[in-house]
Amino acid sequence: MIGLTVDELAALTGLSSSDIHEAEKGETFADALFASRLQSALESRGIVFLAAGQEDASIGPGIRLRSGKPDEGLRPERLNATNDD
Repeated sequence: MIGLTVDELAALTGLSSSDIHEAEKGETFADALFASRLQSALESRGIVFLAAGQEDASIGPGIRLRSGKPDEGLRPERLNATNDD
């Protein structure tokens, strides 16, 4: 969703790549600290964790990208001679 590799996420969290692979497979989560490190790292990159029913009572827990990202300018395909400053 945000384009991080397992190695990048491992570096960001201080966890091992193998622990992250195991978590992706649904294998045992080490502990609350492990989950907290993952959540903090992902939140720092724009992921928002939603509790069940947070946005809609009929929807379970999930994630989404944070809205309101800073303006990154024009996309390359929209550049032209009049706006190429």
